[in-house]
Amino acid sequence: MNHSNESTPLCFSINSPPFNYTHTIASAYFSSVFSALGLTFNLIAFVVLLKSFLRTQSRSRSSFLIFLCGLVFTDFMGLLVTGSIVVSFHCTQFNWRLLDPHCHFCNFMGMSMVFYGLCPLLLGATMAMERFVGINRPFARSTSMMTKSRAVSIVLLVWAGAGCISLLPLVGVGRYHMQIPGSWCFFKISSEASDMAFCLLFSLVGLLSIAVSFLLNTISVVTLVKVCCSQDARQRRRDYEVEMMVQLIWIMMIASICWCPLLVFITKTVFSGSPLRIHYLLLFIRFATWNQILDPWVYILFRRAVLKRLYPRWDWSQGSIRTLYPSFVGTVCRLTRASVGSDPLGGGDGGVSVKEEGKPQSFNVKAPPSPP
Repeated sequence: MNHSNESTPLCFSINSPPFNYTHTIASAYFSSVFSALGLTFNLIAFVVLLKSFLRTQSRSRSSFLIFLCGLVFTDFMGLLVTGSIVVSFHCTQFNWRLLDPHCHFCNFMGMSMVFYGLCPLLLGATMAMERFVGINRPFARSTSMMTKSRAVSIVLLVWAGAGCISLLPLVGVGRYHMQIPGSWCFFKISSEASDMAFCLLFSLVGLLSIAVSFLLNTISVVTLVKVCCSQDARQRRRDYEVEMMVQLIWIMMIASICWCPLLVFITKTVFSGSPLRIHYLLLFIRFATWNQILDPWVYILFRRAVLKRLYPRWDWSQGSIRTLYPSFVGTVCRLTRASVGSDPLGGGDGGVSVKEEGKPQSFNVKAPPSPP
């Protein structure tokens, strides 16, 4: 078709279909299986989380499960929206320019890629903040009253923030364009002022979310280890806090591995001013998509009920951190003994010994030596 007398829509100004691309049956099968597995895993994870939410009586755990449900729902919808478009393209090989002459469909695809890409990273940082406050500032958290309705409001606020960022190209900050091989749309990665601003915003928001998650999760883990090694470890049951932190750390690790290559690649391309390497972009986009498929396994596998079946020889009766991870905790306790400030295994000489709850406290303080 001759488009010389027609004005080219903005989204097709760089890459205009049809492309000289070989559509193999493997592409359709790969995209279909990829999307189907991701949707199935997220659906299973959502059912598992919903059952746990209905059974739990802990307010902190309920809030954390609400955040997890929001993350699973986001991953599910992201795969459903973007996957259905990509699979439809590989199966029907439709021409975007004929189907979408005004770029509405392409803009929707680009917005979906940005929205469902940023939401998991922002929710991961939000959960890290919630756990940081719950573990390190429990009294402040009790005062602020993290109720279920407030947790839902925070999830909605995160979705709204990611949605506002995805709308920026529609108001002139950045542009959504057709990407090779013609199955998807994404924002333009270039050094032009408007495009550069949006590229840096997308990359820096993602990298900052990962950095915040790493920092706060590290502090929370150190605090839990100190509590585990301290004398009141027998009095404070922190099994669910350990379970939540293990899940959160795995979520952070998966997000970092899957998203950092793409975010760093975008930042490097924008600052260097070099031409976009489409092969690397496709590779890193596929890398990032694995985040939505691997996330559900964190909620499915890293639960006490599953670990009891996988490791039945462990003594699960007491449910203490020392019992669940004896060798690991013993090693970490020895490494952190100086920072704890007392003997983690029972309080040695010269310290303040806190006995069991309900019993009188005994203070074992050495008297100064008498003068000669």
